[in-house]
Amino acid sequence: MTRKRQLIHSVFLVLLPIVVAWFGMSVPAAVTLVLLLLLWRWLIVLSGIIVPEKTPQLELETIAASHFVEKVRWCMDRLEIEYSETICGGTLGAFFLGRSVPQLKIRTGLVRTKIGNSPEILRFLWGNYYASHGARAAFLEPKPERLELERKLDRYGRNVQVWLYYHLLHERELTLQLWGANNPLVPGWQRQALRVLFPLLAALIRYAFAIDDERFAKTVLHIEDMLGEVDTQLADGRLSILGGRTINYTDLAFAALSGLWMDAEGYAGGKAETSRITRQQLPAEMRAEVERWIEDFPIATTFVTRLYADERS
Repeated sequence: MTRKRQLIHSVFLVLLPIVVAWFGMSVPAAVTLVLLLLLWRWLIVLSGIIVPEKTPQLELETIAASHFVEKVRWCMDRLEIEYSETICGGTLGAFFLGRSVPQLKIRTGLVRTKIGNSPEILRFLWGNYYASHGARAAFLEPKPERLELERKLDRYGRNVQVWLYYHLLHERELTLQLWGANNPLVPGWQRQALRVLFPLLAALIRYAFAIDDERFAKTVLHIEDMLGEVDTQLADGRLSILGGRTINYTDLAFAALSGLWMDAEGYAGGKAETSRITRQQLPAEMRAEVERWIEDFPIATTFVTRLYADERS
């Protein structure tokens, strides 16, 4: 309720200059109106203290088909902690609110804290749940070698984004599907906004990622380097990329960042069925690259398939 009141207040604040001009208010009348709006804002703050907003203790703000979201979502599911998920229309938050996903909102009493970016969210999960979950949270321990691999994997994830958009921005309906325009869990007004604003959003994506033929060619090389590195590391039969027989969050991260382009069964724990793009739907050139990567890096891609089969399907 508090958030709705704040939204209404913000709308009135934006409309205030128009109201003043429309009615030709005097300076004293305009000052009075401003003071009333300040009083209203104070009453909203008091209402949040007297009657706190009922919100989940943990709320994960996402877009359904996002590999960085899946990285966090998978770890939270593996911890078996309770959380709610709010699915938004892809790219709207980034370009109009300056807010990327995933974003984790934590409520402690009257305080609401927000954490963005998948590495920072995973550090919070480790620090907050190790004491209570013990060995079950050990897979999140941020050891130096894991942090280094995570940085490389996050670069791989960004390269996958460039590769994906290079192919898909020419395919309006597929891109809208990926952004959640067909997902009933995304608010209706956001689904419509995605369709109306698609040309603008596509242009902003191209600019933000500097997508052109040269960048695409370099991106493909970087992706193949990462796949080749993981393929080589797993070739000795180890069950984890960094060695040993225990899965940790970097293994889940690699699977999550690859699961979208591989069309992995069980992707997003079933929450992205109306958003993810199946391999059959991909443009021919894109599908050929996917099939080539699966053939050229069989150990790495089989590793992803196995993790999804074991933990997500």
